[in-house]
Amino acid sequence: MELTAGNPAGPRTNGARAAVRGAPEPAGAAPGGTGDRARGALLGLAVGDALGAPAENMRPSEIRRRWGRIEGFVSDDPAGTDDTEYAIFSGLLLARHGSALTVTHVERAWHLWIADLDEGPFRGAGFSERGTLENLRRGLAAPISAQHRHAWSDGLAMRAAPFGVFAAGRPREAARLVAVDGRVSHDGEGIYGGQAVAAGVAAAMTGAGVTSVIAAALSVVPMDSWTARSLRRAVTAAQRPYPDRLTRERAVRSAVVVGGYPWTDLAPEAVGLAFGAFAATHGDFRTAVLMAVNMGRDADTTAAVAGALAGALHGASAIPRLWADAIGPVRGSCLPSMRGYHVLDIAELLTPDETEEPGGEPQARDQQARDQQARSGPPEPGAPVDGALAPGTEVRR
Repeated sequence: MELTAGNPAGPRTNGARAAVRGAPEPAGAAPGGTGDRARGALLGLAVGDALGAPAENMRPSEIRRRWGRIEGFVSDDPAGTDDTEYAIFSGLLLARHGSALTVTHVERAWHLWIADLDEGPFRGAGFSERGTLENLRRGLAAPISAQHRHAWSDGLAMRAAPFGVFAAGRPREAARLVAVDGRVSHDGEGIYGGQAVAAGVAAAMTGAGVTSVIAAALSVVPMDSWTARSLRRAVTAAQRPYPDRLTRERAVRSAVVVGGYPWTDLAPEAVGLAFGAFAATHGDFRTAVLMAVNMGRDADTTAAVAGALAGALHGASAIPRLWADAIGPVRGSCLPSMRGYHVLDIAELLTPDETEEPGGEPQARDQQARDQQARSGPPEPGAPVDGALAPGTEVRR
């Protein structure tokens, strides 16, 4: 991959997968290897986001009245939302700093790539991101920047999958790193939701079973937290016998949804629904994502999380080709500085040293070497980035 720096706020004219449907897999990424699971996790996130976006904030009854049951894309031009764009943002930051990531790095990136850019209206973002930006622009620093009325939102959970990809097989490290990222924008249950997702993806990246993935998620959050209780309730409901699919979905939804509450972006609720869908379908990608979509509420986020978990568990080949081919570079509808990046670029950046031996077995990356390489400050606007993409970077292969 050749990186050429450009204006951080400027549009990107090329992307790794731009307008190329059915692009070949990167060389050296064996099916079932770390690279394949990384692509599955992040492409699964983007697919779930795009599938769930039309049903966001809807009740299941509203979904059924409009579409019957969502079984695929219901838009002629499917696209992701802030979930995918913020996951790319966090993935770029993580690829730059690795395990040396600090709150200062994260806060500076929020300023450099979002808050300090004159981008006009801040479109398509959740309340937690808006509150964070308002605080940063007022001169407040982390963790005070996270003191807004939506610090418990699922805005961290939606961007947590890259941390699980990076820390594959190390759920506690994934949880530690996502909490570093989250201290700028979230607190309490908002942090716990991100930690549960990151740890679950980290476990799934090793091919752990569904039960082990759920156990990893629960192991990194306080057991008496709302997030842990919601996750346990959803999984317990999901594993009971039911006469049909709709009854199961209603049971899982009833186990965690706060009836009548106006905000659908509650982290404990969204994370619970996503893990419930993952458990109910035994981690099958297609059925897990569709269950999350058809339960409504914050459907883009619940489906994105379910897709990341199932994609990490089974790899990119588990994602229906028609769905995968519909995912292109992000449009910057929420974060203009992210426009042109593809989630598969991020998967590659987070698994940079995976190579294939002559016998076909992936060679594990040297974690210490990668972390050491990442121990430098964030880039200045327009500066080249070693081993990671900077906003405005043109990707050439």
